[in-house]
Amino acid sequence: MMPMPAAAPRSDAPPLLTWDVFCHVVDNLGDIGVCWRFCADLATRGQTVRLWIDEPGALRWMVPGALEGRMAGVSVLHWTEPLASGLLAALAPADVWIETFGCHPPPEALAHRAATIAAGGRAPTWVNLEYMSAEPYVERSHGLPSLVSTGPMRGVGKWFFYPGFTPATGGLLREQDLPARQTAFDTKAWLQSQGLPPTDRPRASLFCYEPAVLPAVLQQAGDDVASDWLVTAGRAGDAVSAALAQGLDTGHATLHRLPRLTQRDYDHLLWSCTLNFVRGEDSLVRALWAGQPFVWHIYPQHDDAHHAKLDAFLDWLQAPPSLRAFHRAWNSIATTDGPVWPGWAVVDSWRTCVQAARQRLLVQPDLVTQLLEFITKKR
Repeated sequence: MMPMPAAAPRSDAPPLLTWDVFCHVVDNLGDIGVCWRFCADLATRGQTVRLWIDEPGALRWMVPGALEGRMAGVSVLHWTEPLASGLLAALAPADVWIETFGCHPPPEALAHRAATIAAGGRAPTWVNLEYMSAEPYVERSHGLPSLVSTGPMRGVGKWFFYPGFTPATGGLLREQDLPARQTAFDTKAWLQSQGLPPTDRPRASLFCYEPAVLPAVLQQAGDDVASDWLVTAGRAGDAVSAALAQGLDTGHATLHRLPRLTQRDYDHLLWSCTLNFVRGEDSLVRALWAGQPFVWHIYPQHDDAHHAKLDAFLDWLQAPPSLRAFHRAWNSIATTDGPVWPGWAVVDSWRTCVQAARQRLLVQPDLVTQLLEFITKKR
């Protein structure tokens, strides 16, 4: 049998390029989560991606096979200080540089690329992929240019690309196969594969920092109807352990400890639950795609700048008063004299708001689609 001929490339398809994505891990591994999903999505669209990361070890459990090169289209390079001798010389210059969250590429990479440009090479299309926010400045700042003012790459231009929730921003990460994966997902089978009870009781996933109201929420939820609480490993699990050590009685709320989950299984966890407690950026976006009620533990900042960021997001979400009040209590922005836990009946009422927000996002182009179009125009 003659092999089928390769499909002719679409005239409007983005060019196939080599990308250097720089990721500096600050804390809590959210940077890795976002960067890996971004790189993997690019790779599924035919792009060649090199992920430079200073702490790659977490990928061993987050994305098994990533460090061994088993993920097609993405290679992981260890960003050491200094970079390993001869590493840059062995690599072809990338067409695109993605500087995630203002991490600044390694000084050796800057010097090496400047020398390449001086010898007649082309500068990369350089993009600073920024933090996500619903605040108004995101729409004003998205897509703005800036010239590098110091160092060996002085005078080279780069662009600011802001993820966000409105059509005037860069959008959110959303893999092309996500709707099909969700449609085919079997909640009962996945729960059983994880050794979890596939009951009809309400189910909550708990991924958070150390909210002060956590003991009260668990105790009050324990006085509500019987429910299952799936506690993720790490800071959430430690916070629960600390509350239990102080004599917390969870009553009808049954706690289930989870091991570290791969990125794909974390998605499955969110799809399996009635309520999802999430934190940081990556899990917030995944909770939006899950379409279930969720509560966001925003990363706290010393100057309380996160208060305005949370309020802006809740405004965009069109959150009802009960969801706003719970967010403010969960994030220690406000206190209440009454019960913190609203009850499962109120939680269920949040689903309408979340699914309406999800639908608004689904009609917008995803982040990688928008960035590919942006890069094509700027090259």
